[in-house]
Amino acid sequence: MELLLIRHALPLRVEKRDGTPADPSLSEQGARQAQRLAAWLAGERIDAVYASPLQRARETAEPIAAALRLAVRIEPGVTEFDPLAESYVPLEEIKAESRELWRELVSGGLTAGIDVALFRRTVAAAIERIVSCHAGERVAVVCHGGVVNAWAAHVLGLEATLFFQPGYTSVSRFLAAGGGDRSLLSLNETAHLRGDVGLEV
Repeated sequence: MELLLIRHALPLRVEKRDGTPADPSLSEQGARQAQRLAAWLAGERIDAVYASPLQRARETAEPIAAALRLAVRIEPGVTEFDPLAESYVPLEEIKAESRELWRELVSGGLTAGIDVALFRRTVAAAIERIVSCHAGERVAVVCHGGVVNAWAAHVLGLEATLFFQPGYTSVSRFLAAGGGDRSLLSLNETAHLRGDVGLEV
């Protein structure tokens, strides 16, 4: 079967101070990215659409499912590694405001205090559950940058969990054979955003 791991579209910046999860919705730009993605994927045969329970993933998945006349299935195992964080600031904004902080985050600060091994096992188990339900099919899973990295690292046998930055609404494709082989087809496809500077982040 073919697995499409899709990073969610650009969300709003949310910084809370009350201890509740930020869980942002999509920004206006992100909503347009999601629509462009849905139009691009509408030409493919996709048999099922899954999403993380976080708002930014569900809101990205909904236009895809609507274009394909499918329902969005929620899979908690493809939630980002910090779902309870009380702030969400896009890395691009952090980079523009403080390159020093951005370097610190991409060098390991993002996963400080996170049980990375547990996160990787959780992601792998969730994706394997999806694979087991869809032999011979093509499935889209709308998730998060950390999830895409964790599964790609798992498939490629990499020790680093975060080794690249997936673009918003980027598509990374994998093959999952019935015999257990897992392979990478592509990483970070963003052709659907080309030609509109306002959608590329």
